Amino acid sequence: MDIQTPIGAVPGFTLVLGLFALLLIVAIFRGIRVVPQSEKYVVERFGRLRAVLSPGLNLIVPFLDRVAHRVSILERQLPTSKLDAITSDNVLVSVDTSVFYRIIEPEKTVYRIRDVDAAITTTVAGIVRSEIGRMELDHVQSNRSQLIAAVKAQLADQVDDWGIEVTRAEILDVNLDEATRAAMLQQLNAERARRAQVTEAEGRKRAVELQADAELYAAEQRAKARRVEADAEAYATGVVAEAIGRNGIEAAQYQVALKQVDALNALGQGAGQRTIVVPAAALEAFGDAFKLLGARRP
Repeated sequence: MDIQTPIGAVPGFTLVLGLFALLLIVAIFRGIRVVPQSEKYVVERFGRLRAVLSPGLNLIVPFLDRVAHRVSILERQLPTSKLDAITSDNVLVSVDTSVFYRIIEPEKTVYRIRDVDAAITTTVAGIVRSEIGRMELDHVQSNRSQLIAAVKAQLADQVDDWGIEVTRAEILDVNLDEATRAAMLQQLNAERARRAQVTEAEGRKRAVELQADAELYAAEQRAKARRVEADAEAYATGVVAEAIGRNGIEAAQYQVALKQVDALNALGQGAGQRTIVVPAAALEAFGDAFKLLGARRP
């Protein structure tokens, strides 16, 4: 080979340059990692944890680093599981549970636990049985929200070492066996009958109280009316007594004559009266009344 020959004209050098360019391109492609928004990548170097790549564009050392695990960070739902538990009053119940979770620290999840779903399912079963064992059957059915909150809180504490966040824990249903259902139905019917009897008795009691109040009110009103009438009669008697005291016997005769005239008027205005027999004393009463009335005029 002539020394004057250019290096680029040497066939071997061209091959080496081509291989180097190809290696550079491969290194660039292997060093660039684009992580989707719904995932995180766990990178290892020689079998050891190197880094966790977040969503977006990331750079790694080609040929030394490799993506060992691609972990989804989307929320996951465990299949609905059915488990049996015994309440504090020794009633067997069947509980349907469901758990929602997501992985927030993949480096813990991939290196500390093999089967995440099975581990969470087992943990939930233990927590639910423990919580239901502290409660009576009535409380299990009426305080389901409290039971769910307790299960979620304890589950969150236990799965924290696995890099998992529990987003929701649900108690979907609480089922009883046929014998327990029949006994509860009988108890419910008895309670309804008792409440109906109590309501009916309270209604009768209230009716008696209202009737007594009404009678008392009517008696009070009659007493008030009699008092008003008595006051009016006393006032009228006082006026007449005062008139008699001023005018003597003539005032008394005048009052008596007026009473007679009023009595005759009432007799004449009665229904079905066609003939009125007026005694002679009545005519004299009319005369005396008119005389006294004329005498009292100035």
